[in-house]
Amino acid sequence: MKRLYKQASERIDRSKEIHFSWQGAHYTGYVGDTLASALLANGVKLVGRSFKYGRQRGIMAAGVEEPNALVILEPDTGYHVPNARATEVEIYPDLVATAASGIPSINEDVRAWLKPFHRFMAAGFYYKTFMSPASLWPKYEEQLRKLAGFATAPSQPDAETYDHYNQHVDVAVIGGGAAGLAAALAAANAGSKVLLLDERAQLGGELVVDAGRDPAAQAWFEQTRAALETHVNVKILLRTTAYALHDYNLLLALERRQDHLTIGARNPKQPRQRLHRIRANTVVLATGSHERPLMFANNDLPGVMLASAVSRYQYEYSVLCGSKPIVVGNNDSIYDVARDLVKAGTRPVVVDCRMDYDASDLTKLGVIVKQGYTIVKAEGRASVERALIAKTAYNATHGWVVGDALETLTCDLIACSGGFSPLVHLDCHTGSKPWFSTDYQAFMPACDKPNRYVAGSVNGHSDWQGAAAEGEYVGLLAAGQTANLASAPKLLNVADFICPEVGRDKVFLDMQNDVKASDVELAIRENYRSIEHIKRYTALGFGTDQGKTGNVNGIAVAAKVMNLPIEEVGTTTFRPMYTPVTLGALAGSEVGLHSDPQRFTPIQASHRAKGAEFEVVGQWMRPWYFPQGSEDMHQAVARECLAVRNSLGMMDASTLGKIDIQGPDARELLARVYTNAWAKLVPGKCRYGLMCDETGMIIDDGVTACISDTHFLMTTTTGGAARIYNHLETWLQTEWPDLNVYITSVTDHWSTTAVVGPKARRLMEQLCKDVDFSAANFPFMDWREGTVCGVPARIMRISFSGELSYEINVQANYGRFIWDSVMEAGKAFNITPYGTESMHVLRAEKGYVIVGQDTDGSITPYDANMAWAVSLNKPYPFLGQRALTRSDTARPGRKQLVGLLTDDPNNVLKEGCQLVAETGSKAMLGHVTSSYFSPVLGRSIALAVVKGGLDLLGTKIYAKPLSYEVIPVTIVDSVFYDQGKEKMDGEV
Repeated sequence: MKRLYKQASERIDRSKEIHFSWQGAHYTGYVGDTLASALLANGVKLVGRSFKYGRQRGIMAAGVEEPNALVILEPDTGYHVPNARATEVEIYPDLVATAASGIPSINEDVRAWLKPFHRFMAAGFYYKTFMSPASLWPKYEEQLRKLAGFATAPSQPDAETYDHYNQHVDVAVIGGGAAGLAAALAAANAGSKVLLLDERAQLGGELVVDAGRDPAAQAWFEQTRAALETHVNVKILLRTTAYALHDYNLLLALERRQDHLTIGARNPKQPRQRLHRIRANTVVLATGSHERPLMFANNDLPGVMLASAVSRYQYEYSVLCGSKPIVVGNNDSIYDVARDLVKAGTRPVVVDCRMDYDASDLTKLGVIVKQGYTIVKAEGRASVERALIAKTAYNATHGWVVGDALETLTCDLIACSGGFSPLVHLDCHTGSKPWFSTDYQAFMPACDKPNRYVAGSVNGHSDWQGAAAEGEYVGLLAAGQTANLASAPKLLNVADFICPEVGRDKVFLDMQNDVKASDVELAIRENYRSIEHIKRYTALGFGTDQGKTGNVNGIAVAAKVMNLPIEEVGTTTFRPMYTPVTLGALAGSEVGLHSDPQRFTPIQASHRAKGAEFEVVGQWMRPWYFPQGSEDMHQAVARECLAVRNSLGMMDASTLGKIDIQGPDARELLARVYTNAWAKLVPGKCRYGLMCDETGMIIDDGVTACISDTHFLMTTTTGGAARIYNHLETWLQTEWPDLNVYITSVTDHWSTTAVVGPKARRLMEQLCKDVDFSAANFPFMDWREGTVCGVPARIMRISFSGELSYEINVQANYGRFIWDSVMEAGKAFNITPYGTESMHVLRAEKGYVIVGQDTDGSITPYDANMAWAVSLNKPYPFLGQRALTRSDTARPGRKQLVGLLTDDPNNVLKEGCQLVAETGSKAMLGHVTSSYFSPVLGRSIALAVVKGGLDLLGTKIYAKPLSYEVIPVTIVDSVFYDQGKEKMDGEV
């Protein structure tokens, strides 16, 4: 490997030298170099280790199809990028890069030391080898995970920003090669607004190679590029990969805006990457094709490269990849590569499995051309040193047959070409299926969706003139013009696949995932005959490579093993993304508060003044607990709970979802969405409601107040407010449009202060003089309008603690005033603010459920022991009513909500821990849903769902947390405190 003399086609700036670091060593390159080209120019052959076997790997390709050269950029910093492809990384001053693989390093890999065991590590070996004893699987898994994979995830916060950009265009052209350039210019000249995208740093695609070979190509490119760059109808996005194409021509593309800049020169006010959402009237796919590697033993050695990559490194970066090259393949392109290498001063050996190509111009120059041969094995210790070739013959019955006699050729580079695979990925993202062409020996794009065209190499052109002609043709069509195709396609001229002998080892198909031809044969032998199943059994086409170089070869091997035509085997499913997209780009600016904003109640300032600790509940910053002095959470919660039980507490309940329901059919809506009856609820009354989905499972609960016969105020759980509003609106708009009812979210309109405890009535009588708070005139589940501290209010007597409780609802702007006024007036009763943690303890003592914690989408009202809230006699069935009669929903032995008491009253169970019938049992009876220490009871309590739990009251079972201890517990009623409801009326 060496840097060649200056070439007319090169795209590096030799006047600007760049110093960078690779594996701790310092190297130099030029502006315009990729990390791959700079490493090759510096003679670096080893760039990584393979996924499973730890084999040495070198650079194989020159673009996004590179499977081996995965690197880490700027490790252990805020600019850390894992698993970047060296072929896409543009070097910049002081770049720090390391290999993404190698345990502990790329020079010494423990997986390579396991070479004697590699024969036992075929596809799926871990499924068979580590099955018993099952208890040790977690240990096996831990070690396997350490041995497999590539880069580790960043440990530092991302120091850069990202954003999104939406745009609409007439024509979007994907690909900046000859076809894409011609299509964009033709469409723009026809008056269309055109967006041209290319993943490389400069336009041209593979034209850079054609320009090095043909001055006419260089002249056409410069003229076309200049016309596009000055055209008013054209916008060009470079370093931009279209990674997904969705229905109705929605393109998603990732633009790398600052990745190529040195860290210190990056503008912190500008995004590192931008995600474009592009809606185009018409899409032209000029995405090109990827060269396929050949299948032979040890075809993964450093020094085995794609032939087209060798030419691209030569013409674009002036890098000669080897001084003693062999060019081997099954199509005409290998002779062009040989001519390139002759031009660079070498005398390659050409190995062609066919017999008919006229290579006299090369033989006159001293090039050895061996037609009717193919390569069967590469040899070398750290890189390629020798190639073993053998004669080939074509048999009408068996196809290509490889002879036994071997010849040895010395070399330091094997440039191979097994044909070309059109990049059909984007076309397939919307469900199109590629078709196999026997002429092209490739899977071709269907392009069967409206307003979509393909042109160039993706459609079979191997010459730049044909690609440009077809690009101009489809560009005019995309712009709505009539056009005639000026030149016929020139086929890629690919011979049939030459597959390795079945069972031959170390013939790699997928370099990135260490998938061998023998793995595909094994999968089929084990009856995985669908290509999708073969893919998943072997990992063919997984990872960042997504089958760009290996999939078609894998399909060919499968076809040979099963004795089927390749078209019958078919392809795997191509899904977004075409290349990896950073999580930062997917999020864009929606991070932190822009992603999940914090919501505050009107009382937030008072909570902070009281020193509250907060937790996030449905985006709301709710007071968690109010510590005093050096109290920890448990001490603060115990104090708060006892204050509520013995005297007086207050809580901010403003975050509860509130939905205003009005209209003549409001009552009917409630009856349809709640399990209980609503026909007789009169104004001034409230009712608890339980809401199910169509499957009969609980999705929410809350109290609804009847304001008038046509006006109700529904409350929901804090976290379910938006979801339940959407649920109601969905049913009103799609299934019940005949109901004359309107709903409005008014959660933010009201502030709610709950006064809770046995002395609550006495305080309310001081705060509000125009409401009779006596138990007889203001019973439980009633509401009244009144004036609290001079502010109009709705006062509801409802309770989530089991104590006497009043909720003061006022217009939100008065929320803090009411809270502070209640706090001041309550000092005489030692009023204590409490947070969500105490609320949880208080409600659990009473056995009140929290939907989403004590239910999990599989709990019916009967499972929750809430049959009292179900009315089956309503004129119109409620949502989920029919589902409650299904055999599974009504079967015995379903998980049911019960209480648990530990034998040791001080042992607080872990939420989520498993419950079993016997100490040594592995059969799970259920799990703990809520668990706390109850200050008023002086012991631990827990709620749980247990199979047939309501029939097991008094039964001893066992809890098994992750600590592997076994804790005896007794199943009890879920109501632990005040089962007779004697505390509801407070002090008389």
